[in-house]
Amino acid sequence: MIFEPVIGLEIHVELKTKSKMFSNGPVTYGKDANTQTVPLDLAFPGTLPTVNKQGVVYAIRVCHALHMKIDNELHFDRKNYFYSDLPKGYQITQDKRPIGSDGYLTIEINGKEKKIGIERLHIEEDTCKQLHFKDFTLLNYNRAGTPLIEIVSRPELRSGEEAMKYVEKIRSIVVFSNVSDGKMEEGSLRCDVNVSIREKGSEKFGTKVEIKNINSISYIQKAIDFEVERQSKIIENGGEVLQETRRYDDAKKETLPMRLKTDSVDYKYYPEANITPIKLSDEFIKNAIESCPELAESKLKRYMSEYGLNDYDASLLVSDKEISEYYDACTKFTNAYKLLANWVNVDVLGYLNKNNIVISNFPMSPEHLGGLVNLVAKNDVSSNQAREIFTKMIEENVDALKAKQILGISSQISDESMILNVINEVLKENPQSIIDYKEGKGRALGFMIGQVMKKTQGKVNPKLTNDLLLEELKRR
Repeated sequence: MIFEPVIGLEIHVELKTKSKMFSNGPVTYGKDANTQTVPLDLAFPGTLPTVNKQGVVYAIRVCHALHMKIDNELHFDRKNYFYSDLPKGYQITQDKRPIGSDGYLTIEINGKEKKIGIERLHIEEDTCKQLHFKDFTLLNYNRAGTPLIEIVSRPELRSGEEAMKYVEKIRSIVVFSNVSDGKMEEGSLRCDVNVSIREKGSEKFGTKVEIKNINSISYIQKAIDFEVERQSKIIENGGEVLQETRRYDDAKKETLPMRLKTDSVDYKYYPEANITPIKLSDEFIKNAIESCPELAESKLKRYMSEYGLNDYDASLLVSDKEISEYYDACTKFTNAYKLLANWVNVDVLGYLNKNNIVISNFPMSPEHLGGLVNLVAKNDVSSNQAREIFTKMIEENVDALKAKQILGISSQISDESMILNVINEVLKENPQSIIDYKEGKGRALGFMIGQVMKKTQGKVNPKLTNDLLLEELKRR
C-alpha cells in the first residue's frame, strides 16, 4: 500500500510590540521572572482590557502578505478553559471572525511552485511560561498577554520538506515585515503540526496526530518524516493510529506521546464582553499595508532586475534581514552592485562566521565598505590588495584610502600602453618562454606574468596584464 501524508500547520507568532495585546505591560525577553507584569496580566479584579493598535497593524501586514481577506471589523472572543498558564481562566482570542481568512502562500519544491491554502489568521494573547519539576510547577507571567497571531494552514502539505519550506517562508514574512524577530529558540515563533496518512488517491483523511511546540525549522521536517514512517508501520502491521498529542525529541530522533485526544475540546467560545467590535477604516487598513517594509520576495526580484545579481547571490543576501539591510545601506556609496554583493556574501559573512558575531556588530560602516568596493571597481587595487586593505580597515577603524596609505599600497597600474611596454620587454628577454607556451607548457604563461609583476613591483592590474599578454603571444 502506498501512503500519502496529509499535513496542516498552526504557527504562533509573537508580535514585536512595545506593550502587550490587551494591557500596557511591557513585552520583553530574558528579564527576571514575574517582573514584567501589570494587574491585568494577572487577572486582578476591576481591570479591563484595551486593544493594542500596533498589534492590529502588524496582523494586517501579515494578512496582506498572505493574500488574505481582511475583516474590516475587529471581534474578540473568550476561549474558556481552566489552566494554570491563564490566570483569568480564559484567553482573549478571535473565533468566528478572524482578522484574516482564505489566503495562500507559494513555496518552491524541486523547481516547481506549489500554492498552500491558509484558512485563517487570528489575533490573541500568549499564555505564561511554565517550568515543570518533579513535584511542582513554577509560573512566569512575564510572557502572559504578549500579542500573538496564529496562522492556520489548510491540510495541503504533503511532506516534511514542504512543511519546512512553508515555515521558512512564513518566518521570512514576519521578520522582513518587522512584525516579529521570528526566533524559534526564544519562542517568538512556535509551530504545532497535524499529521495523518491515507492511501494515495483516497479523499478520506486518516487519524490526525498533533505534534506540539516544535522550536526549530529543521525539527519540523524530522518530526514529520518520523511520524509518517511511524504511522505507516502501524497500519501495515494491522494496527490503528491513535488520536493523540506528541512531542519531538531530537536526541532520540523520534516523536513521543504526551496525551490522548479522544474528543475535540469544547472551549465554549463567546464574545469578549469588555471589548466591543471595532470598525477598521479603509484608510487604517491601507496605511497598515503601505507602512510594511519591503519583503524578501520583492527584494530578491529587485536585486536581480535593478542590480543585475544572479539568483544565488540575491537569495543569499535576502536569507537574512539584517544582512540585506546592510547591503542596501552600502548601495548608497557604490554602484558596483555585483562586486558589492560578492564582498558582502564572501568577505563580510566570512568575517562574521569566523568571529561568531552578527552584522549589527560588524566593525565596518556601509560607507567604508562601499569605498573599498569602489577602489576595486576602478582597478585602483587588486583583489589581493583589497583584502589586505579590508583587514586593515577593521583593525584601525579607518576608510579604504587611509588603510591603503597605512599599508603603503600604490594605485594599481591599468594603463595598457605602459603594461604592453613591460610585456614586450619580458618577451624579448625570455624567447624560450614563448616557445614553451606555444608547445602547451602552462607554467610558461605564469612565469611571464610573474616577470611583469616583478618589473612593476606588483603594481600592474593582473587581469589586464594576463589579457594583454595572451593577445601579444597570439601575434608571435
